[in-house]
Amino acid sequence: METESEPYVRLATLRQLHQVMADMNTARSLADTLQTVADGVVTGLGYELACVNLVRPDGDLVVAAFAGNPAAEALITGRVGSRESWERRLNMGEHWGDLVFIPHTEGWILDDDDVPQWYTDGPAPRFEDEWHPADRLFAPMYTPGVQGGACGELIGVLSVDRPRNGRLPGAWGREALQMYAFQAAIAISNARLRANMQRALVRLERDQQALRASEESFRQAFEYAPSGMAIAEMGGDQHGRILRTNDALCRLLGRPASAMRRYSFSDLVHPEDIGTLLRTSAEGGRAELRLGRRDGTYVWVSLRNSVVADAADGPRFLLTHVEDIEERKRRELQLAHRASHDSLTGLPNSAELRSRLSARLCRRPSHAGALESMDAAYGHPAVFDANGHGFDFPGAAVLEGYDHHVHTVSPDEAERDDGTKGLAVLFCDLDGFKSINDRFGHNAGDAVLIEVARRLSRQVRDGDTVARLGGDEFVILADGLGRADAQDLAVRLRNEIIQPIRAEGRAVRVGASFGIGWAHCGMTADEVLKSADERMYVEKRSRPKQHRRAG
Repeated sequence: METESEPYVRLATLRQLHQVMADMNTARSLADTLQTVADGVVTGLGYELACVNLVRPDGDLVVAAFAGNPAAEALITGRVGSRESWERRLNMGEHWGDLVFIPHTEGWILDDDDVPQWYTDGPAPRFEDEWHPADRLFAPMYTPGVQGGACGELIGVLSVDRPRNGRLPGAWGREALQMYAFQAAIAISNARLRANMQRALVRLERDQQALRASEESFRQAFEYAPSGMAIAEMGGDQHGRILRTNDALCRLLGRPASAMRRYSFSDLVHPEDIGTLLRTSAEGGRAELRLGRRDGTYVWVSLRNSVVADAADGPRFLLTHVEDIEERKRRELQLAHRASHDSLTGLPNSAELRSRLSARLCRRPSHAGALESMDAAYGHPAVFDANGHGFDFPGAAVLEGYDHHVHTVSPDEAERDDGTKGLAVLFCDLDGFKSINDRFGHNAGDAVLIEVARRLSRQVRDGDTVARLGGDEFVILADGLGRADAQDLAVRLRNEIIQPIRAEGRAVRVGASFGIGWAHCGMTADEVLKSADERMYVEKRSRPKQHRRAG
């Protein structure tokens, strides 16, 4: 797991982490789940060794899975460490959120306790942030709480050793390990739950006496499951109607069990997720969607269906497992935000700017070119209506999509403003910013950039985009403006920027040069930005040097 590029994380790294989490949640048995958890730390998080210590019924922790070293795996798998020794470890060292890091300077006192351990060999660190062979890092795993509440009881501990890059994990690496431990706890809990339910379902097929015993076992698993559970009708006019829910699901949605029986899941799902629900197969289907709480808010859940069959009449009921994934979705959104926004100012970054701009543009072929190519391809004349729509020839579908695109146009570039509205692209370059960095340092420069970003964002409308292109360059996308509107906006923004800024305890001033470009279909995002950039430099050169910044 890389740390040097924080907060920008390579997409390949995120995909790899997503894949190991998916593997972890699709393992066929509890043993497979435990081994997949250990393997995922090595393959997805980039540690050389990983050990899953699972809490036994008597409270002690057993080494249930190991990854990274076959010799170590053979030596310590199945060995047991006392709960007292583990509690001692988890209460010392440095706490990184839910993680526990015990540096080698403190960990020597643990060398003789009864916790199974193995260290990778390696030289002593040369730098402060290097991993020492005797460093210890633990990620406790707890049963998940409800609606992001406090964690439940300890179910195990992930112990990891030596990141492959040889460095202590940074903020993103720590968060990734903590998030992974959270998901591993859910996967282990679900694996246990599935195992219990599978055993109960097997007993349902036996004679009447075994059936009564298995029904009680199923009831226990259903009622006391840490995640939400529901039983719904399958088939008929009442298909999907909820018949029974457990306490975890009622607390998750803030609805009493009696009220839940009035709904089906289609009544509770967010309107935007109805399609996702309908595409979910009843037989083993799985979906991530939002369910409505009683207070009108929505919570992200993972919904998985299983069929409960009746021996005589075939499938009768649908067992739905509802897992709260609100915290994971929040973290995913945070990671996505970091990848698309500037870490200093919080504005959209260059990649996000180009994405938003490109979404407004299209490469629309000319009617003449389209007609000529279609005539040649199909040997049939193409017919347009008076508005250029309604293609009447066998290949009309090729061009049909253009009828539904709202084309971005450019205001008239003639001297007279004809009132055309378009997507204005204002390219802003700060004047005098380099001297602030040189005289007062980069902290002062950063403070100026943050304040300029705030002022720009305050002056634009909701729906407009203010992005930091890099360095001291900013870009504003403002739709629905005429030429005069765009020029007025540039003046307002410049007047806002030139006001004094407090940086490192002193008042400094910067100026700003603006270039106004116009986006229209047929251009690329880079062509639009280049046009605005060139106009900015024309504007900058046209002003006397002493007027380019306020002082």
